[in-house]
Amino acid sequence: MTGVQTCALPICTGPPVLFCGWWCSHLSLNWHDPLFRQFVSRLAQRHTIIRYDRPGTGLSGSAGTPPHTVDDEVAVLAGVIDALAPGRFDLVGASSGAAAAIAYAADQPDRVGRLVLYGGFARGAELASPAARAALLEVIGSHWGLGSRLLADLFVPGSSGPEQDAFAAFQRRSATREQAAESLAASYAVDVTAELARVRAPTSVLHRRQDRAVPFALGADLARRIPGASLTALDGVDHFPWRGDADAVADAMLRGLGHHVPPRPDLTGPDAITEREREILALVAEGLTDPQIAQRLVVSPHTVHRHIANARVKLGVRSRAAAAATLARRSGAPPAAGS
Repeated sequence: MTGVQTCALPICTGPPVLFCGWWCSHLSLNWHDPLFRQFVSRLAQRHTIIRYDRPGTGLSGSAGTPPHTVDDEVAVLAGVIDALAPGRFDLVGASSGAAAAIAYAADQPDRVGRLVLYGGFARGAELASPAARAALLEVIGSHWGLGSRLLADLFVPGSSGPEQDAFAAFQRRSATREQAAESLAASYAVDVTAELARVRAPTSVLHRRQDRAVPFALGADLARRIPGASLTALDGVDHFPWRGDADAVADAMLRGLGHHVPPRPDLTGPDAITEREREILALVAEGLTDPQIAQRLVVSPHTVHRHIANARVKLGVRSRAAAAATLARRSGAPPAAGS
């Protein structure tokens, strides 16, 4: 575990839940993302959430070497577990972290209570065609700026242009060009198909139907091949759970962790827009920026951003201007500025 930076969110003293490492993470930068913070804090109301940056990435520094194989990932995971989570614990494996979670749960059935897999896959070669994988690795290895923008479009396609730019910048701050290429190549080399049948922990598989980074079929395959696993199909195109309808993902994760979470009423369409969201979209229609709206309403820019993001999800549109225009057409008001 030498050199691995971890953090726990002790909002409550609930049982520990360990999140396996993402291919690209940074504990500090992630926490400054209001959408990420809101999502994880929701889970931390009932659990102590433990996350870590893998060696050579994020706060773990550039001196270490990122894991190159599933065995390497499991070794890092086991080190974190031995240091921070004695006894049985629940495990969340998301994206490429699902493979390490599966392998660990298969090898250590007495240590894992419940297993939740989000946006995961068993075999990285099935993520895309050989030509597409080679092309993306070539772009990342030769031009990390362009590569990070291509990955942003793949991981968070439902986000606005500025949000995608911010995520691209986050990736470049989280990993060097070489680290990013090596981590993605390692994801493509993943193969834990032989371990699926050996998983004994109660397993919940969650996957968004239109996920562009990891096709839904790969998540459905996990649910079919892990004994007794359940599959929850979620709406949305974004790969990261704190984007899009993050509340639906958090609800599903909490259910997978054994909590009773009643189903939510349908919160989509113009009728689902709250009064505060209507007020903010009306100001968007006037041409105000998020900071200007925040100043007008005496709230933080992050609060404005969150309300606009929620409204975009409810209305099924990609931009703030489109959300304002959709609501304006419904009410008969003039369309949003710039729409």
